[in-house]
Amino acid sequence: MKNPLNVLIVDDQAGVRYLLEILVKESGHQVYTAQNGVEAVEKVRILKPDLIFMDVRMPIMGGLEALGKIKKIVPTTEVVMMTAYSAEDTATIAMQKGAMLCMSKPFDVEEVKHLLERMASTTPIYEQACLENYA
Repeated sequence: MKNPLNVLIVDDQAGVRYLLEILVKESGHQVYTAQNGVEAVEKVRILKPDLIFMDVRMPIMGGLEALGKIKKIVPTTEVVMMTAYSAEDTATIAMQKGAMLCMSKPFDVEEVKHLLERMASTTPIYEQACLENYA
């Protein structure tokens, strides 16, 4: 079963936002963008996205700080952190704060498409329970 996702892309680089926006739209999902962690937190309060792609290093509020705030607002939102700096510490901190994945930039387009496909094909838990009752 394919469920359209609400996806938020957070990156201070317009080119990265644009590329991810195209990939998300081509995969049949709704996409929103933010330029920094402050904008992301504001949009999360309103949108309650299913998935967020978020850069680690951004001005005003970085991705790791925003991740902590976002997980308090919507703990069920899946977050993929993105970084051009390969540091194990960053990935470890991101995972401890609730990120599902830490992806290196430049990222593999096919990996992003696969992730979107996998997320969209997941049957929500409440729907699964309903289906089991009628099995």
